Amino acid sequence: MTDTDRLAELVRGGGVAILSGAGISTESGIPDYRGPSGRLRAQLPMTIREFTGSVEARRRYWARSQIGWPRMSSATPNAGHQAVAALQAAGVLAGIITQNVDGLHQAAGTRSVIELHGSLARVVCLECGARTPRAELAERLSAANPGFAELALTPSDNPDGDVALAEEHVARFRLVGCECCGSDLLKPDVVFFGENVPHPRVERCYALVTAAACLLVLGSSLTVMSGLRFVQRARRDGIPVVIITRGVTRGDPLADLKLDASLGPTLTRLAAAIGATAGTGSGDHVPATPAPTGR
Repeated sequence: MTDTDRLAELVRGGGVAILSGAGISTESGIPDYRGPSGRLRAQLPMTIREFTGSVEARRRYWARSQIGWPRMSSATPNAGHQAVAALQAAGVLAGIITQNVDGLHQAAGTRSVIELHGSLARVVCLECGARTPRAELAERLSAANPGFAELALTPSDNPDGDVALAEEHVARFRLVGCECCGSDLLKPDVVFFGENVPHPRVERCYALVTAAACLLVLGSSLTVMSGLRFVQRARRDGIPVVIITRGVTRGDPLADLKLDASLGPTLTRLAAAIGATAGTGSGDHVPATPAPTGR
């Protein structure tokens, strides 16, 4: 049997849990924090300690995010997202965990996605806990900083709040406060680097993995424990692990099958092999967070 045949055989049996990472969204034009090597790119992401520690750090994050947000919010699902939605519609998936914060699985029509690292579509006030749509904050920041989004910038390979932006532009950026309490402690509703995933969310993921017949990892480097722990749990429980991504991952020694391949074409072939037809999604992009688009 070829690797594709083995993959189709495992998936055809049903009960598949998916763990997706940044690699499935890069084909939609969303940058990741790590290339195929798994190493962080030159621009380090904002940490939770930095963000909460100073207003200057928050100004830098939101100034950069105001530039990066249009790219995130306008991204559309690619063939990989569509194939995952088709696999779910065919009834072979037990559930989906995503490390991504972009909402593209949901935009492709996938339901009941556990967003491990949260969602960029929401903003949370760290003072009063109020949650509001990111699109509304973008409008308020735009009104407070007329012409800012039209700055001539060099295209960046960094995600959202870590895009390249000259310090003089950051310095003149005006923040806006929470509409409920006035605090400037507004944060995207995502798990920043150095921040823990809420325990109940982690337990939901463990429950999904331990009840699955197979764990399919898509586009994750598994470099950090946030995602790797689920592969370790599957291995401990004797659940087959399949990893499909470009480059080496930290979970490769634990995998029963590893495919070094692009997600879109591979998942499209997989869906076709088991008779699942990819659709066109909901047509609505509802961006959903490490931070970031996957780790």
